[in-house]
Amino acid sequence: MCAASPPRRTHLSPARYYCGMAPRRTAQRLATALAAALTTVAGAGAVDLRLDPATLSQAISLGQTAIDGDLTKFHKPYRLEVSRPPVDYVEVVTPYRRIVLAAQARWRAGDRRWGQRQAIELEGASPGQIDLFAELTFHPLNSFVLVPHYRVRVVLPSGGLIEPRNTSSMPRYGARVDGGLVPFTPTPLPGGPVPGRSQPMLGATIVGSFDAAALAAACNRRCDLLLEEEGKTRVQVPLTLTNLR
Repeated sequence: MCAASPPRRTHLSPARYYCGMAPRRTAQRLATALAAALTTVAGAGAVDLRLDPATLSQAISLGQTAIDGDLTKFHKPYRLEVSRPPVDYVEVVTPYRRIVLAAQARWRAGDRRWGQRQAIELEGASPGQIDLFAELTFHPLNSFVLVPHYRVRVVLPSGGLIEPRNTSSMPRYGARVDGGLVPFTPTPLPGGPVPGRSQPMLGATIVGSFDAAALAAACNRRCDLLLEEEGKTRVQVPLTLTNLR
């Protein structure tokens, strides 16, 4: 039974006696611990800009796992479904995911020796870089000979723009085959057709490579991905890097 003040026979001072309520100092300690826990959880979802040996080993192990469900769950947040012609979807490839994808591709190819040394070399080839892959499908009656001039940019909440380090494009001839590992396994050409002769260009992949630190800082909550063609906006979709590694 609780009392508003300490019983007469107790040897506890009123400052230390409580019933059903933590004293002020204890409550402050609990609040501090809770804030620290929330900060840790929030930090766990941030993009890994620097991959230390332990993080590299974790990414390699994930890519080489035999549990498909784990890989499906990991990759899902990195795909933005757009479905607005000509854009089908956008894939986000962070430094951490780049290692997972490479390890997964090599493992599927039967390479059991791909490990930390190769991962370090891969990371060194594009240090501090986040790639945005926009997968496009064109009208089947198009007359394209070359991939149209598309550009990927990022719009900040303030209205400013983040320009990519560079932009590249890859044409696609024939039907798109889903299930490949972007960007390490290119879409196969059904029947081995000669590009530009036996089949029309039915799609393309546009890649914008951005400074990882700048993009992570700007899009930790939300920004917009902008796809332009000849200076005209074709698609603008929300982009957030929250909960991506």
